Amino acid sequence: MFRKILIANRGEIAVRIARACRELGISPVAVYSEADRAAMHVRVADEAFLLGPAPSGESYLRGERVIEAALKSGAEAIHPGYGFLSESASFARSVREAGLTLIGPSPEAMELMGSKTAARRTVRDAGAPVVPGTVEPISDPAEARRVAAEIGYPVMLKASAGGGGKGMRLVTSPGDLEPALERAGSEAASAFGDSSVYLEKAIVKPRHIEIQLLADRHGNCVYLGERECSLQRRHQKVVEECPAPFDDAGLRKRMGEAAVTIAKAANYEGAGTIEFLVDADRNFYFLEMNTRLQVEHPVTELVTGRDLVHAQIRVAAGEPLGFSQDDVQLRGHAIEVRVYAEDPESQFTPSPGRITRLREPSGPGVRVDSGVYEGWEVAIHYDPLLAKLAVWAETRDIAIGRLQRALGEYAVGGIRSTLPLFKALCVDSAFRSGDIDTQYLDRWIEERSATGFGKEPAEELVRDLAVVTAAFDAHDRAPRTAEASARSTSNWKRAGRYGGVRN
Repeated sequence: MFRKILIANRGEIAVRIARACRELGISPVAVYSEADRAAMHVRVADEAFLLGPAPSGESYLRGERVIEAALKSGAEAIHPGYGFLSESASFARSVREAGLTLIGPSPEAMELMGSKTAARRTVRDAGAPVVPGTVEPISDPAEARRVAAEIGYPVMLKASAGGGGKGMRLVTSPGDLEPALERAGSEAASAFGDSSVYLEKAIVKPRHIEIQLLADRHGNCVYLGERECSLQRRHQKVVEECPAPFDDAGLRKRMGEAAVTIAKAANYEGAGTIEFLVDADRNFYFLEMNTRLQVEHPVTELVTGRDLVHAQIRVAAGEPLGFSQDDVQLRGHAIEVRVYAEDPESQFTPSPGRITRLREPSGPGVRVDSGVYEGWEVAIHYDPLLAKLAVWAETRDIAIGRLQRALGEYAVGGIRSTLPLFKALCVDSAFRSGDIDTQYLDRWIEERSATGFGKEPAEELVRDLAVVTAAFDAHDRAPRTAEASARSTSNWKRAGRYGGVRN
């Protein structure tokens, strides 16, 4: 087992990994930008190394500086978390060449599954279902028109090298195809440095279901249930659940076995996720593979009782998984919401600034993975994710009730957050029934644009009314004179007894 691990990330995921390291007796090492000198992930680490200025291109994306910090600290391994360098095959190769261990898959597996077109070829050759379309990048408008006519409209253009909605265009008619192809390629080049795109059949109102995998270097590979990720805003996940609301054991088994087949075809090692689109008839199609830890991993941990970060670290150290598919059991239901520093009332514009007040929920079945604290300055340079609120309960209905309770306890002052969005969503009938698809949230937000979500109270009104009331009550009850004080003292106290115990 490693003695020291450098965490090449920031925010809540860096804090999450640091805690896992401590639980395994490993010393966590942080890296930070100039904007993150006082960040929570720096505070929870044993050591911290400056990477550079605030922009991620000059700090967290500088792989050579990350490796230099790891070597200087004496760390044997680097955990990239998600985002930044987590799916960079070139970084993974550089880590290996430096004599360090990357807690993740091999660079070869990253390259194979990181390219959407190469991944589609691998999946097709493995016999798993793929959405009809091209398995090679396409740039010729005439060829794009031919393929689109063959598979039928609507079709989707997607960036070969990326995700998150970048370089993605839905095309519903032949006349829109050529300009969409040009725009998708331009956006892909800007976002990923690669203008190549591919074309596939658009599945109407699909569900986005993903399978969590764990694989070791000894040939063991298991799936840990599915996650429902259909609630997305502009192709970005917002709410995740485990298991999916339809809770179909047969479909789960088929998708899980297909995911394991794909992972083995890629010689995959570590934690990874196979994402599928599921149509109204419960047919599923490979979408992509994420060769890293997912943002939404807490819901799987809550339902399976398996710590995915522990497993990542152990597998990277050469240990076997230590359990089989038959040992994986799903218990209860978990839901996660991503709390962003964004204003839902202003088209989700970022809301940087100082957090002047923070009250996070707690209690049975509540988990908060947070990377911020009261007084922290939310920077404009990075993803606006503040925290992830996850809840677990015996059933989905109880989990929704628990989520509502936790959201009622959650308060963020000084900036705007997406908390009002989730409070409104919890009482939505379609969400509560699980009748959703990947476009549902965008439609729901559009419908609510006129009425809004309900603004969070201004900071001066966010105070706990119960505390204020209690203070006034205590003031009213306070004795006014010594005589009144004597009268208010109980006979037990005058007798020197406290709770039945004599002094």
